[in-house]
Amino acid sequence: MPRPVWSGAISFGLVTIPIKVLPATESHNISFHQYHLEDMGRIRYRKICELDGKQLREDEIGKGFEVSKDTLIEITDEDLANMPLPTAKAIEIVAFVPSETIDPIRISDGYYLSADGKVSAKPYKLLRQALGRSSKVAVAKFAWHGRERLGLLRVKDSVLVLHAMRWPDEIRSPQSLAPKPVEVDDSEIEGAIALMEAMGQDDISGFTDHYREALEEVIAAKAAGKQPSPPGKTAQPAGQVVDLMAALNASVQAAKESRGEADEGAQHATVHDMPKKRAAKKTAAAAKKTSAKKQAPAKKTAARPRKRA
Repeated sequence: MPRPVWSGAISFGLVTIPIKVLPATESHNISFHQYHLEDMGRIRYRKICELDGKQLREDEIGKGFEVSKDTLIEITDEDLANMPLPTAKAIEIVAFVPSETIDPIRISDGYYLSADGKVSAKPYKLLRQALGRSSKVAVAKFAWHGRERLGLLRVKDSVLVLHAMRWPDEIRSPQSLAPKPVEVDDSEIEGAIALMEAMGQDDISGFTDHYREALEEVIAAKAAGKQPSPPGKTAQPAGQVVDLMAALNASVQAAKESRGEADEGAQHATVHDMPKKRAAKKTAAAAKKTSAKKQAPAKKTAARPRKRA
């Protein structure tokens, strides 16, 4: 069980729920130390005062805000503690909204909220079941690490989860990144949907970090005085795709084969260049001329009986 990182209460209306906040995620990243190549000596980062060159302890370091060049204003922990923040010890719910209205780009860290004591059991369950039945999420404000933050409360299994969120003005506009207008056929869209269906999964819990696994093998081999195994050949990226439909068809076929769903008599699609527009126009023009030549004799034959009459 991870250690609580914060304790306080959830409040909405006149309801207060004492809670403890616990990390909902854990890191499995492999960390490295820096060392001197010449003698393998460790390199460490030390906090040194620029004026006297003295190495400082954590309790000797304070916070300051630079109001102008070389002018710092000291901000103490007491200053921050005395700020008039109603969310200093509470996760204050300010709204309930449909979950689909929350842009995922605004969501960051996740935390489990544990009921703190017997008195919180009933209001905790009340909020959890109300959120689950309404299919909504709660938007809340809370203050951590000297700043007020925006949060999202939702239900995961039988536990309340708090996600830290970015404020609206912290999200950059993506308008300048949009591609130039292009035409996309309905058949191409349907092909993309078919590929999505072929790659669809109901459970993604089986995905693993293959890079970390390979790195662990490298570390184990070198620790045992052995050289790591050479990497296998990786597939080279394909060249420029011109025929989008052919690429989609090939992708659907490959996805079905990987899941054992491919038809035995199915043919593999290939990627090839699409015909140029000029060639298409010439073909259409030739077809019109051929059609006109075939229809001309029929008109003359039909006109002769009228002349004799």
